[in-house]
Amino acid sequence: MAGTDIPLLSSLRSPRVIAARKLARRAQRGKDRRFLAEGPQAVREAVAFGLLPGGDQHAVVEVYLTMEAAERHADLVEAAERAGLPVLTATDEVIAEICDTVTPQGIVALCRFLDTPFEEILRSRPRLVAVLAHVRDPGNAGTVLRTADAAGADAVVLTDASVDLYNPKAVRASVGSLFHLPVAVGVPVEQVVAELRAAGVRVLAADGAGERDLDQELDEGTLGAPTAWVFGNEAWGLPEETRALADEVVRVPIHGHAESLNLATAAAVCLYASARAQRSSAGCRAPGAER
Repeated sequence: MAGTDIPLLSSLRSPRVIAARKLARRAQRGKDRRFLAEGPQAVREAVAFGLLPGGDQHAVVEVYLTMEAAERHADLVEAAERAGLPVLTATDEVIAEICDTVTPQGIVALCRFLDTPFEEILRSRPRLVAVLAHVRDPGNAGTVLRTADAAGADAVVLTDASVDLYNPKAVRASVGSLFHLPVAVGVPVEQVVAELRAAGVRVLAADGAGERDLDQELDEGTLGAPTAWVFGNEAWGLPEETRALADEVVRVPIHGHAESLNLATAAAVCLYASARAQRSSAGCRAPGAER
């Protein structure tokens, strides 16, 4: 069975373990252009990702897992070995040292950065994009990425004022979606909005202070057009200068008594509204289309 003769990683002072542990720091991740993906779902998607653009390097450098995890996820081990990836078993102590979680699931992959240049996203003529501007919480960033993936978005953009895409909490919260769709990082929000608009994408800022609401957008058929949603900071939303860049500022209507929606929930509502409009067989109209 796969995994029975895999080398064992047991020393906390192993160069591999020390190097992997250093990736908890953003500066080290940026220097090495590597990050860790924890848990069977994330590792499975990382292995399935295959080669990075250019075709000479796999997204995964190495896979580490306990013997118990190797037995429980034998299919994953076999997939990694078929891809020619180094697979090493490790003690529980080593996995705990490498991982960011309090109770690791026994498997982690060392991965190469895989973000996509913003220019490539523009060239792909996207129809639905999630832009994270000033989003600082890594769990929220990963959850929005997962939501965008589920809604069928074409890309996600994290601006230069947002959290690190490869923060361990963001990677975990994406639950493998990081490996499913193009993500651009570190682009100024002004550039993102200007270039998306130049590419024919309508830019909507999601904000509770918006003059228009999502129901109006749906009723008027405007969400059928290529759309980018800009989501802001968890606590204070989008600054005025960012809202001013968008074509419209749109709020999610609150029909009950809740004061507001959290970022991830609001993003899910907006992205799924656009996905529904763009996929509707009735053909939600683009702005200016005949009625």
